[in-house]
Amino acid sequence: MVTFKATHIVKPAEPTPEEIMYLNACDQIKDITHTPTIYFYRNCEKLDNGDDVGVLRDSLSKVLVLFYPLAGRLKWSAEGGSRVELHCNGKGVPIHEAVSEATVEDFGDFTPTREIQALIPSVDYTTPIDEIPLVIVQLTRFKCGGVSIGLGVSHVMADGPSALHFVDEWAKIARGADPIIPPFLDRKVLETDEPLVSKFNPAVLRPPPSLIGEEENMEQRKKPITVAFLNLTKIQIDKLRNKASEDLEAENSRGYSRFEAVAAHIWRCTSKARRHKAEQQTSLHFVADFRTKLRPPLPKNFFGNALIRVEATDTSGNLLSTPIGAASRKIRAAVEKVTDETVRGYLDYLKELRDVGRFRSLDNNGHPKGDFYGNPNLAIISWTALPLYGADFGWGKEIHMGPGSMGFDGKTFIIPSHDGDGSFNIAIWLQEENMGAFKKSFYDDI
Repeated sequence: MVTFKATHIVKPAEPTPEEIMYLNACDQIKDITHTPTIYFYRNCEKLDNGDDVGVLRDSLSKVLVLFYPLAGRLKWSAEGGSRVELHCNGKGVPIHEAVSEATVEDFGDFTPTREIQALIPSVDYTTPIDEIPLVIVQLTRFKCGGVSIGLGVSHVMADGPSALHFVDEWAKIARGADPIIPPFLDRKVLETDEPLVSKFNPAVLRPPPSLIGEEENMEQRKKPITVAFLNLTKIQIDKLRNKASEDLEAENSRGYSRFEAVAAHIWRCTSKARRHKAEQQTSLHFVADFRTKLRPPLPKNFFGNALIRVEATDTSGNLLSTPIGAASRKIRAAVEKVTDETVRGYLDYLKELRDVGRFRSLDNNGHPKGDFYGNPNLAIISWTALPLYGADFGWGKEIHMGPGSMGFDGKTFIIPSHDGDGSFNIAIWLQEENMGAFKKSFYDDI
């Protein structure tokens, strides 16, 4: 049970530019929602003797001077097409103070359940868009003396690397560390006046396959889902990589990465657990970071969205009748299509769209809509290359950082272990009727 004590609106500590900041095509297709993450901290002397919320408020006001767009608000653009404008108006970020009768240990392995979600601020997306903060924070104190920081960062404002950059600089200011690395805020850097070499093929943006005989997906959407938080050891990951790489056709080929092998394994286990017909089409959706794919590459401290949607497709029958390496090969082929040329074409295609709302999971009034990425499909978010850990606000590093409970059927996170032991934690949401079979296959088929 979480009890709220106070809400503080934190504004930038110094005057910041009042402007309408440009949002590029990559920003415009993002959901008008927040990415929920959670940080847990054990009790320590500094937490017992310090002013935790005061530290967060003071440091947040200072970091918002650098990341001032996050203190602004979105508004619907007059040009229509479900596009938004970013108004840098310094309205600020709320920090909610709360207390809980639970202890940090009560959350066990930190599976992203409803209990975890209660530690992250909720948002009513039917509220007018220009009243919704772009960052929301919740500090919860537990009876053991530990705390959690629940965070939501607007999808329109930042992808994973950018959101983590913000948190890292905020934590550095809180504990008095140097150097501070300011963000590169000009989102026009993604665009160029040079003529396109080739046109973007919009096939990758088509709606995902439906179950055979259920073109509307309504029955699948209604089914109850559950979450599992599963660990793969380094030995198990290496075994999957080795099995996948046995299928490489050329002797000098680069072995499959941890992501390519583990994602292929999850895809196959999911199709098996769902008991698909052999001819069932299935797609694996994920995103690729194109910061280093552009020529020239984006600045290292670029702040915004630099992700492109990627998909691998197959039939369930083929997935399960061929070795894991065949699925890894499809995933690698999808990633290798992400080049400067394809990204430029993608951005140009999005910019010319009449209405970008088709890619969002909520309509313009905050009500659910959009494509269904559940059964027979999978959406994997890989955090394996992100600097997830080390958010020390002055009371030590977190003991856990992970996603909130924002799953739908097929939503999956691949998260490197906090211990640095080379293992992965897999957070996956599946329909209840399929989860048992998935867990069995997940370990038996390694």
